[in-house]
Amino acid sequence: VQLQASGGGLVPAGGSLRLSCAASGRALNTYYLGWFRQAPGKEREFVARVLWSGGNTYYQDSVKGRFTISRDNAKNAVYLQMNSLTPEDTAVYYCAARTVFRDEYSYWGQGTLVTVSS
Repeated sequence: VQLQASGGGLVPAGGSLRLSCAASGRALNTYYLGWFRQAPGKEREFVARVLWSGGNTYYQDSVKGRFTISRDNAKNAVYLQMNSLTPEDTAVYYCAARTVFRDEYSYWGQGTLVTVSS
């Protein structure tokens, strides 16, 4: 699976941004597509995931109610709509994929930088 993330940028606190991730290479019916982020000086952390076939979603507590993950089966893309952004959301965001049969994400896209100014 190849993943290509895009959509990062500079946004003021309280603003919104939508990240996109284009997936290719194989059928994703048995995959989770997820978003992770890594802030400066911190470890990478899970943000959200979506089950490709059923659309079930799961979020990190700190982004619940502000971020929405979705997928477009026709475009083979997954999105992360981020609202009410805070400086603490500043990070490099990565999209990733794993099969439903494994716990580890095996496929990673390049990161896209999100900077939230105060």
